[in-house]
Amino acid sequence: MIGSATDIIIIIIVAVVLFAGANKIPELFHSMGRAVGEYKKGKVESEMELSKMTGAQGQSQAPAQAQVTPSGSAGTDEKTRQLESQIAELQRQLQELKSKGGN
Repeated sequence: MIGSATDIIIIIIVAVVLFAGANKIPELFHSMGRAVGEYKKGKVESEMELSKMTGAQGQSQAPAQAQVTPSGSAGTDEKTRQLESQIAELQRQLQELKSKGGN
């Protein structure tokens, strides 16, 4: 009787229309689209972070000769940290602007 996946999907759609009303369906799909977008965004960010971490591990396992650098390398590490913190702050501000614009 109700065995296939399409039957179940049809029943769920009919139940949503009956209980929520037809005018709520676009809002539901809009919310689902935003959720999927956030999921994909988080997935990309986690993949970038993972590749960044594995890249850092690969650099730490480099030969000892490559690790010997001039005394200015500490300054570049500090600059990198500063740039990363600035990027994080800009991303936070962008998220705030997006949330204000969405309301």
